[in-house]
Amino acid sequence: MERRHMLARAKKLRQVMTEAEKRMWYRLRAHRLLGFKFKRQKPIGPYVVDFACPALRLVIEIDGGQHSIDADEDSIRDRWLRKHGYTVLRFWNNEVMENLEGVLEAIASVALSDAPSPLAPLPISGEGSFRLRRKGSGR
Repeated sequence: MERRHMLARAKKLRQVMTEAEKRMWYRLRAHRLLGFKFKRQKPIGPYVVDFACPALRLVIEIDGGQHSIDADEDSIRDRWLRKHGYTVLRFWNNEVMENLEGVLEAIASVALSDAPSPLAPLPISGEGSFRLRRKGSGR
């Protein structure tokens, strides 16, 4: 699918989020989960994923009942994302609605296991100050 069509599709999906996606977004947005930046309805290759943390290459999918029917398509999608270096976490809508804290703990556990140590090595004398670093910060 052409890039501009993917962006238009992502924009439309952001406007019609499910209640579970809205609740998840409220908890992920604005660096609320461990300071990591998440994006919603993010185009990645030929797919639009529900949530993505580019720094961790982490994708979170919130699935409704249609995904039990589309399990083969989800499997193909997950394989493609993993092949391109992404970790994919899937949760059911009812998990998000009934146990949001547990879902967030599971995401945090994966995020922390995939994240590099937040502390940079100590600078050599005269090289500058000590800094906190995040994967992908380029510093």
